[in-house]
Amino acid sequence: MSRPSDIVLTALAPAIWGSTYLITTEALPAGYPVTLAVLRALPAGVLLLALTRCLPPRDWLARSFLLGSLNFSVFWVLLFVAAYRLPGGVAATLGALQAMMVILMARGWLGTPIQSGAVAAAAVGAVGVALLLIGPEARLDPIGVAAGLGGAASMAAGTVLSRRWQPPVTALSFTAWQLTAGGLILLPIAVLVEPPLPPLSATNLAGLAWLGLVGAAATYALWFRGVARLEPAAVSMLGMMSPLTAVVLGWVWLGQSLSPVQFAGAAIVLGAVWAGQRANRPLASLPDGTSRAKAA
Repeated sequence: MSRPSDIVLTALAPAIWGSTYLITTEALPAGYPVTLAVLRALPAGVLLLALTRCLPPRDWLARSFLLGSLNFSVFWVLLFVAAYRLPGGVAATLGALQAMMVILMARGWLGTPIQSGAVAAAAVGAVGVALLLIGPEARLDPIGVAAGLGGAASMAAGTVLSRRWQPPVTALSFTAWQLTAGGLILLPIAVLVEPPLPPLSATNLAGLAWLGLVGAAATYALWFRGVARLEPAAVSMLGMMSPLTAVVLGWVWLGQSLSPVQFAGAAIVLGAVWAGQRANRPLASLPDGTSRAKAA
């Protein structure tokens, strides 16, 4: 497929992740963040394992659990801590710093050259997210800030390492390994720190089905497919579609109002995402086969 098609398919994942806040607040019981994370990851991972019939070989077990912890277990737990201790806008803005972290990690772990345009797009995108989400009542809690930064770093590391470690299997199988590993890591934590779930209603089950089948199995398969095909910094810029979608859903579904500043922030985010894709395009090769980056 062409690069624009890969970008659009990959962008669908964070755009759909933007529905997580709406589904969590409107369709799921409150006060069970780790348990709900387990129910989002583990059934989806087991289902994909059954569909693909592809278990990780022994030499991929450790990597699968490390990637599962970075992309799901650690990331989701820190995300919940940040969400509980910070206003949503502050937490999302800290998460938007992931794009900058990916640029730095890709340089160290993949040898990817740092493009000034990519750095500028990541910085402008974070400013756009802040304008979109941060209100005058925003407050900073040290633990919440640390959790927000830690969550962004965890997802950034998982994205870069998922590009570095590419198993000879489909994106569905790679997703299955990581979701299952991440769910298994979270399971004992949920049992130890949270009470049992109350009886679930039809709405609760529908919400879990959406988050598991669509918000985990389908979207992370698209995400890891994009990680394998696109530059890590380009993929991480697409993650800014998540807070944008969350705001649009709140506006359309919940009747929340948007200020002119928020509209400006949305436009800045879209512009930064577009600029990030252009800045992170692969450099053309010279006639002798070397890249322009190496020749420079």
